[in-house]
Amino acid sequence: MATLALDIPDHIDPSLVVDVDIYHVPGQVDDFHQAWKALQQASPPVVWTPQNEGHWIALSGPVLAEVQSDHERFSNQIIVIPKSVGKLHQLIPTTIDPPEHRPYRKLLNSGMSLAKVRGLHETIRATAVELIEPFVAQGRCDFTASYAQVFPISIFMALVGVPMAESGHIRYLAECMTRPNPPIPFEEAKQGFFDYLGPILDARRANPGEDLLSHIVTADIDGRQLSVEESLALATQVLIAGVDTVVNFLGFTMLHLARNPELRKELAVLDFPQVLAATNELFRRFGLVTIARTVRHDMEFHGASLKAGDLICIPTQVHGLDETVNADSLKVDIARKGCRHSAFGSGPHMCPGQELARAEVAITIAEWLRRIPEFRLADDADPRCSAGIVGQINRVVLEW
Repeated sequence: MATLALDIPDHIDPSLVVDVDIYHVPGQVDDFHQAWKALQQASPPVVWTPQNEGHWIALSGPVLAEVQSDHERFSNQIIVIPKSVGKLHQLIPTTIDPPEHRPYRKLLNSGMSLAKVRGLHETIRATAVELIEPFVAQGRCDFTASYAQVFPISIFMALVGVPMAESGHIRYLAECMTRPNPPIPFEEAKQGFFDYLGPILDARRANPGEDLLSHIVTADIDGRQLSVEESLALATQVLIAGVDTVVNFLGFTMLHLARNPELRKELAVLDFPQVLAATNELFRRFGLVTIARTVRHDMEFHGASLKAGDLICIPTQVHGLDETVNADSLKVDIARKGCRHSAFGSGPHMCPGQELARAEVAITIAEWLRRIPEFRLADDADPRCSAGIVGQINRVVLEW
């Protein structure tokens, strides 16, 4: 995702121009969320930037939610910035709109339902405990490498029926599709996914199991099965989502817990259903996905003149950080009532994997605090942040 500044088009009000690269927001290295909040507070609800081939950014929480939810005005046709890269994306169901996307979403919803995730709780818990127990006597751990990059991915690899040994290759391809300046081009990484998944999906068609990939290739979609092209596009999207977002969210969460002993104490005395409920506040505080929508037709929108084909960026993190929506928004308050955010999206494209993400985070917190209630950030940690479609902390190292 290269950065390219353009001249300002004639229809852009100069007062709405903010020359900012969404993948390099000023101050994000030190604090990803504070950087976005500062940009939000200093800007109108909708701004235009000449960076990354030129696009709009929704910086108000309610405005962002409006864009995210209204598929009749804002299409999912292109969701990756810059547009030249977004045109290559074409994965499903994230780049198709209702009603065409509904059968695909129904397929994913059935494969990752609340009931199915609840049935996985004990497996998820056993995996977390197996990873955490050896850390206790060591007095420290590289949380990023030894837990965050292992735990959610191992759960997801089991869900899709792919060996954990292959997760490194999958995550490498995923990062090439979600980070600026990747080692291989976006389209090459996408083809890498297709080449990898092709034989696996063929095998699952011939001998389906109980895994999610088997479900994808054998499910009934309006009286038919998915074509080879559809199954590749859907399975690739599922793998990208499964090996990146929770990994990075856990990093932000544990960094915050390491710096906030009172919050640790509050969480440590809760039973599991209460911890699960408390994760809503954590997802509100640490949203991290930055995507876009395509403007369907010319319109006036919250003081901005949008043209058909324009891209409008929706950095989901700014919704939860908006003071008009959530007072004292940088504070994690697990007793907060009615917190609103867009960490999992909203509207027809709301994340089908949200229940799995909530369970993984809640189980991590509960099992970690049961064994390691007191911990701090180690001197050799690297808490600097970097961005892409998904924000991340470089390296969280904890000691106790």
